[in-house]
Amino acid sequence: MRQRPLSAVVRQMLYGGTALLLCAPLPALADQDATPAQNTTPAKSRPDDAKARQLGAITVTAQSRAQEVQDVPIALQIVTAKQVDTLAATDISKMDIFVPGLVVGATQPTQPSFELRGVQSSGNFGIGVDQPVGVYIDGVYAGSTGGALLAFNDMKRIEVLKGPQGTLFGRNAAGGAISVVTNEPSDHFEAEGKLRFGNYGERYGDALVNIPLSRDAAVRVSVMDNQSDGWVQDAATGKHYGVNDDWGTRVVYRWNLTPDTRVLLSWDHEQLKQPPHPAFGLIPLSSDTNQRAPFPADPATFLDPLHAALYNDAVNAIEKRRFDGSTLTIDHSFGWGSLTSTTAWRNFDTVNLGDYDGTNHTVDYLETGNYEHNNSWYQEFKLSGNTDLIDWVAGTSWYSEQGRQTSEAGVTTDSLDTLAQNVMGVGTPLTDISNGLAAMGVPYTLLGDMWRERIMNDENYKSWAVYGDVIWHLSDRLNLTTGVRFTHDQKSFSWYNPPRDAPQFDATVLALNNAGITAMLPPEAQYALAAFGQNVIFTQGTGSPVGVLVNADRSWTDVSPRAVLDYKFTPNVMGYVSVAKGYQAGGFGFQQFNSTYAPETVWNYEAGVKTLFPEANLLLNGSIYHYRYLNQQSLILFTDTTIPHYGISSSNEQATGAELELQWQPIDALQIGFNAAYIDQTYLNTVQNGIDVSGQPTGVPKYSFAAHASYTWHDVANGDVSFNWTYGYRSKTRCNAGSQSQGTCQISPSFPVGTAQNRTDVRLGWDAAHDRWGVAVFASNLFNHRYVYGVDNTAAQVFGTPYANIMPPRTWGVELHAKL
Repeated sequence: MRQRPLSAVVRQMLYGGTALLLCAPLPALADQDATPAQNTTPAKSRPDDAKARQLGAITVTAQSRAQEVQDVPIALQIVTAKQVDTLAATDISKMDIFVPGLVVGATQPTQPSFELRGVQSSGNFGIGVDQPVGVYIDGVYAGSTGGALLAFNDMKRIEVLKGPQGTLFGRNAAGGAISVVTNEPSDHFEAEGKLRFGNYGERYGDALVNIPLSRDAAVRVSVMDNQSDGWVQDAATGKHYGVNDDWGTRVVYRWNLTPDTRVLLSWDHEQLKQPPHPAFGLIPLSSDTNQRAPFPADPATFLDPLHAALYNDAVNAIEKRRFDGSTLTIDHSFGWGSLTSTTAWRNFDTVNLGDYDGTNHTVDYLETGNYEHNNSWYQEFKLSGNTDLIDWVAGTSWYSEQGRQTSEAGVTTDSLDTLAQNVMGVGTPLTDISNGLAAMGVPYTLLGDMWRERIMNDENYKSWAVYGDVIWHLSDRLNLTTGVRFTHDQKSFSWYNPPRDAPQFDATVLALNNAGITAMLPPEAQYALAAFGQNVIFTQGTGSPVGVLVNADRSWTDVSPRAVLDYKFTPNVMGYVSVAKGYQAGGFGFQQFNSTYAPETVWNYEAGVKTLFPEANLLLNGSIYHYRYLNQQSLILFTDTTIPHYGISSSNEQATGAELELQWQPIDALQIGFNAAYIDQTYLNTVQNGIDVSGQPTGVPKYSFAAHASYTWHDVANGDVSFNWTYGYRSKTRCNAGSQSQGTCQISPSFPVGTAQNRTDVRLGWDAAHDRWGVAVFASNLFNHRYVYGVDNTAAQVFGTPYANIMPPRTWGVELHAKL
């Protein structure tokens, strides 16, 4: 597809401007990045206590207040912009293994999934179901599907809040919240640029400029562009997959209207356009594209997808997204507190059309497509203030979302014959008829035609809430936090299953009828043609009435409280206990007509400690928790129907876990960090696919941890040399009685699934004085450890053609950066 003129111009400006910045002479200016909160005393003369406190001296807004992270009685992990740059990560899915307890599924970035503390997204990319892990950008909910995973652009930090956050963040934060905070315009001029070049044709660039317009106004403009040639090629066509093609821009305007009033207006734009995820077929097949796969599939014969050739033949396969968003924030300070108004608009369109059989055989052809349009508005008014006795926040919010989705399944008339043979047991009628016509000398065939069926959904959601949260200072050391949110959700949803779309097939049948040939065919052939005159995939029998519009309206109301008691044993040691409720709104299954799902609720009980040891320059935090989760909504493959299909299954779960965070700076030049998580999650009173999995593991790994270390050599060639090492580990998937059919545990002797994973990233860089410019080399997945994410059995139960998703290989590159 041709590149849009605007895209080309922005890309040229990005690369040209960044290259110019890298080559320009850099004036010896004072370090304007320092803020009043930073300690500019040389490190060697700092007191040990101040030095240790810097380990936790990050201001966060996890409780809708500006607090140092060590004063927040919530288990959370902070990812800074510097850590993101160190890992050369372009979005949070590229670094989730380094945040224990967090799993981001992003093989398809327009349909991501999030898991935190074992609370998983349903995996459902339908607009009818929300996710229990909320993603928020500058306090605004990012949605549940296509807009939830965007590339980093001028990011300040990420706050990963673990456990229910329903009181402060609202619905869809039952498992936790991921809060992305971006940079605001500052009062001084800034210009930065970065270029990365790496293997597989990687070309990444970002740049920003911050311009003070007056003493009361400033504007900040940033752009990013991420391109690559892909890490795998189709063995038949040579088409590249695993490609990056994503660019975006962000503009933020700040105006200090009065000494007490600040206005922030931002605009975000992103465009992603690349091939869909590569589907690695597991069945050994010949070069004859008319050869059907053996049925049923035999796991003993599966290929190892890590070493198998790729064959994907979906017609016009693509994954793309266009995202636009704008946020207006107005802050006003009164003598007694402050008022903040946040107004946000989000709009995105996505297309995801890909191969789902992992072969290039016409007789096994299966493509699926998802087309989505989404538009949302958000308004929040928040009041806050503090006295000697209380620190309080109260507010109200309103959210409106409108969406349209078309879910499509595409086959060929050849693969319809395979379905008829494998599932219906009636042989290959279309092949037999076509052969009969050829024997009669009739120049018609019923093979080689496309056949598509689709389900169309419309949704209209509205949600409003009121909330309050108060920190009661009971003494100099003891605080009690009490909070509650009242939420009302109202959802309207519709399903429409139109007649199948097969124009070439219908034209052939019409020509046969008009020529009187149909009447000359055997009765069984005439019956077959009549049967194929209607839907085969989405049918009345699967609960999808054809040509009938079905509407549903539901509403839910929830009250989500929390209570936290924290005590300062010493100025550097805090302990806390908490109880909190999380809530996810109910929803609808996008392929299952009239299917309604109850809201998800979780009660979490937790205790933790946050400590600093000044004499050792050590920070050590820990927490333990237990929760019960009801009506967890999961997308599973139902195999108890004639034609297997994905749908939502509800389950009840419980978990007990613990988390640990350590940061240590034994000497000025060395920093060490360690984060770990343990979780034991099991099902409660749950039956899936007719299998009772009560008391069995849900699949969530028991252990995960991440470690990092950095060492800096000062005064090297008038600059500093730094080495960074980061390691992540996630233990094996815990299997249950239903794991094999879902493709998440071992199913074949040819390759492992669900094994323990580990990854090592390294970076070696040199930075000039004041970090004005620098160069670095980096590697992600240094030892090239690769894993099979899972096996997709969508086509396995019909065509005998399962496929696997696999981890990309090692990437490495060089980076150049500069700033003024």
